[in-house]
Amino acid sequence: MITGKNIVLTGCNSGIGLEFLKLLMQGDNRVLAVDKNDSELKKFDPAKVTVLKVDVSSKEAVDEIFEKAEALFPFIDIFYANAGYPYYEEMNYCDWDRVSAMFETNVFSPIYSYQKYVAYLNGRKGVMAMTVSAIGEMAMPGFTIYSASKFGLNGFQQGVRFEKPDNVQLTCLYPVATDTNFFPTAAPIQFKKPFPVQKPDVVARKMMEGIEKGKAKVSPCALFGISKVLMAVAPPVKSIYLGLEKRKFAAFKADMKNGTGRPWNG
Repeated sequence: MITGKNIVLTGCNSGIGLEFLKLLMQGDNRVLAVDKNDSELKKFDPAKVTVLKVDVSSKEAVDEIFEKAEALFPFIDIFYANAGYPYYEEMNYCDWDRVSAMFETNVFSPIYSYQKYVAYLNGRKGVMAMTVSAIGEMAMPGFTIYSASKFGLNGFQQGVRFEKPDNVQLTCLYPVATDTNFFPTAAPIQFKKPFPVQKPDVVARKMMEGIEKGKAKVSPCALFGISKVLMAVAPPVKSIYLGLEKRKFAAFKADMKNGTGRPWNG
C-alpha cells in the first residue's frame, strides 16, 4: 500500500483514476485530484483530497497544476499523469483540430508533466507514473487516432528511459480495454467492446503494486502478454483476432450509417 505520500493524480473523476484514488485513501496520503469534471471527487474527505477542476490539455493547465501542488505540499512524491480519452470512429475525415485535441491531452500533457516534474525534483527522488495503453503496442480497428496518440506516448517513455536521471522512477501502465466510461466517451452509440475487457479496480490495484515495487512497466492483463508471444510465433493468430475486431467495427459503421445504433444510456 502506498501511504504517507503527497500525490498529484490527473483524470481521476472516473475509471482507473477514480479507483486508484480510492486505493490511495486507504493509506495516509494527501492527493491533488485533477479532472475537468469533479462530481465524484467532491465526495472525498477534503482534508485528504484537494480538487482542482481543470482540463489538462494545455501548457497553462499543467503549469497551474504544479503551482497548486507546490503550494499545497511540502514535496510532490508521486505525479501520476492518467488523464486521456479515445475516439472510436472511421478515419474518413479531414480535421486538424480534432486530431490535435487528442494529442494535446494524451501525449503533450504527460510529456510536459514529465519535463516539469524532473525539473521540480532537481535531483531528489520521485515517482513519475503514466497511463499508456496496450493499444500503444498494437493498433486496433476504429481506434486509429487513439492508437497513434498512445504509440506516441509509448515511444516517448521508451526513449526517455535512456536519458532520465537515476532519481526518477518512471512507471507506465498498459491496460487493455477497461470497463469504464472509456467506451461512451469514444463514440455516441454502443459498439462491441474489444476483447478482453478488465475491471478498473483490478487495473488500479496492479498499478499501485507496480509503483510500490518500482516497476518500469505494468501490464495488468496476463492474457495480453501471452497473446503477444503467441501472435509473434504464430502470425495467423493475430490475423484472426484483428479480423474479429474488424467485424465489430464494420457493424459499428453500419449502425452509424443507418441510424440503427443505440445510445449508451439507452
